[in-house]
Amino acid sequence: MHPRAREFSELAAAEYGFEVDVYEFPEGTKTAADAADAIGCSVAQIASSIVLSADGALVVVVTSGANRVDLTKVASILDVSAESVEMADAGPIRETIGWSIGGVPPFCHETDVPVFIDETLLEHDELWAAAGTPEAVFPIPPERLRRISGGEPADVIE
Repeated sequence: MHPRAREFSELAAAEYGFEVDVYEFPEGTKTAADAADAIGCSVAQIASSIVLSADGALVVVVTSGANRVDLTKVASILDVSAESVEMADAGPIRETIGWSIGGVPPFCHETDVPVFIDETLLEHDELWAAAGTPEAVFPIPPERLRRISGGEPADVIE
């Protein structure tokens, strides 16, 4: 197992008592479609952690791989101007969240940040999320993801 995936697995067990079942795909799971193909699930079951900068602060939006995040809706939820919400840069993501783009899990962040969950993810029995690297994923029931991440279900999609 990749060291970062192992680190995520150990953090999840220590912090949340959640034993992560990590699956690694050497061909990569960089896009939701890649992940769904590798796993054999629908793209809608891929829980992608998108890190945004909103008025200078980071926020994680966990969205279905079948959807795109609506930055205006996120701005409205956070009560900030729409112009202040954008995709976060790699450096601040790594420094604040503790993970690199493509491998950001929906929880086990280095710093507490707001987490919002695409409401459509809650319609599935099982989701698949990044486990610390672009090649590693893990399955999780949506309610457990919501509970562990502290994520607020919200209408965040286009």
